[in-house]
Amino acid sequence: MIIVGAGQAGLAVAAALRAEGLEPQRDFIVIDGAPSLHLRSWRDRRATLELLSDARHSAFPWRPLPGDQRRRIQADEMADYLSAVEAALGVETRWNVRATSVEHSGSGTTLFLSTSAGIVQTRNVVCATGATSRPASPSWASYLAVPGIVLHSHDYRSPDQIPRGDVLIVGGGNAGVRLAHELSATHRVTLATRTPRVIRADRGRAPRAGRPPRFAPRAAHREPVHGPNLAALRRSGVTLASGVVHADGARVRFADGSVASPTSVVLATGYHPGDEWLAGATPQPRRATLTDIPGLFVAGIPRFGRPESVTIAGVWNDATIIAQHIMGRP
Repeated sequence: MIIVGAGQAGLAVAAALRAEGLEPQRDFIVIDGAPSLHLRSWRDRRATLELLSDARHSAFPWRPLPGDQRRRIQADEMADYLSAVEAALGVETRWNVRATSVEHSGSGTTLFLSTSAGIVQTRNVVCATGATSRPASPSWASYLAVPGIVLHSHDYRSPDQIPRGDVLIVGGGNAGVRLAHELSATHRVTLATRTPRVIRADRGRAPRAGRPPRFAPRAAHREPVHGPNLAALRRSGVTLASGVVHADGARVRFADGSVASPTSVVLATGYHPGDEWLAGATPQPRRATLTDIPGLFVAGIPRFGRPESVTIAGVWNDATIIAQHIMGRP
């Protein structure tokens, strides 16, 4: 059995399999396309990044985070936590091995997993490559040619990266709002957003970030923003604009017809899930984590599970379901 991905989703599945009596390296292995001895992606984030949920809801139920359970968790602490979980489980991740495709041939139970290290035959494959694996950029971004820089929020580390001048931040989600507030202390900032979001006052914690409102239809759920509200952003000097619809060199056009020529642009436009290597695999209606390929499961990606699959609590639910299905397979 092979788990693809050594982040929170992959480790959740490894833990759920261990709870069923399976042993890492003997009954299953974990592979990850990141370089050997890679410092987890949490360490690659900006220094000021905090999780949206507090410590109570940012850890697996069987291994709580130490200290004040109501505090926000920093990126480095999350990286340390996941490394500790990996060690506690006895998982020896095979780094620098990237999955490229998976196929099921004939009527048997064998899957053929193609990787950068070759093709492997196995009965079960778990895609645990996450919902935020690849930065997503709008199509018009390829036409930008500004005097400063264009970068995705994934690559943002500190205000020192951004040249002096006007900064356009595209995207009104949590990343966009927080970056607008942070950069407003050193730059002239415009925040462009297409879709209005519910902004919850940032009182230092968001106990269950990522969990949809009770009784809300799944299709209608959008992650609320935890941070300064629009009035607070305006007071800090941030200019609010409608969504960007076109770019031509240094000029961008907004949905309301206005134009701007920013010095730099930060794209806080979200991510693509790491499921591109699954090819034609499709989710099974009302059967979370299952695909139409026997023996292929997905953890931590809402399209194959639930909206809360992106959270620690949600991915743990995915993992326990997957473990039960694997143990019950003939």
